Amino acid sequence: MSALPHSGDATTPPAVTRIEHTRLARPNGWWGMAIFVATEATLFGTLIGTYYYLRFNNAHWPPPGVPEPKLTLPLVLTGILVATSLPMQLAVSAAGRGRLVTARVALLVAVVVQAGYLGMQLHLFVHDVHEFPPSRSSYSSIYFTMLGGHHLHVGIGVLLNVWLLLRTATGLTTYRMNALRATAFYWHFVNILALCVVGTQLSPRA
Repeated sequence: MSALPHSGDATTPPAVTRIEHTRLARPNGWWGMAIFVATEATLFGTLIGTYYYLRFNNAHWPPPGVPEPKLTLPLVLTGILVATSLPMQLAVSAAGRGRLVTARVALLVAVVVQAGYLGMQLHLFVHDVHEFPPSRSSYSSIYFTMLGGHHLHVGIGVLLNVWLLLRTATGLTTYRMNALRATAFYWHFVNILALCVVGTQLSPRA
């Protein structure tokens, strides 16, 4: 009989570390998240394709009366959000070595920055809605659809991180380790998505 515990029996940081060091395949939860990410990537690929289709079939983009997208603040905010991939990956690495406190601190740093980003973006979103409502033109419609979809994904990620902080407060298990790894993977996707969405929306400035 192997001295290594089954994944479901790994309920302490040392046991989780032993499982992590001997795992030969990714857990099912990771693959579930990968399928979800692939689905969402297809959705946003369609939205971005629609944006460029509309852009190249309209003489004026943005249309008259709609201000050009701001440049500096969206780039700064996106850079800050993308940087949270570092503490997310640090949390995964630390948890895999059984360093639960370090993992939770990294997770806390990430979620504070991500929540701050979301708050700022929602403030800007409301401002833009008042300035040019979604129903005004095809530009404003696709603009707010892409931006709203991205904000929704950030909000989901923030909730996942808060849930992880609450769950890991009582210890580290293999299932929680798998959830942390899947959530970090999700955040890497969201951050790449942020670059694509912001790059698309700022393209009229190019």
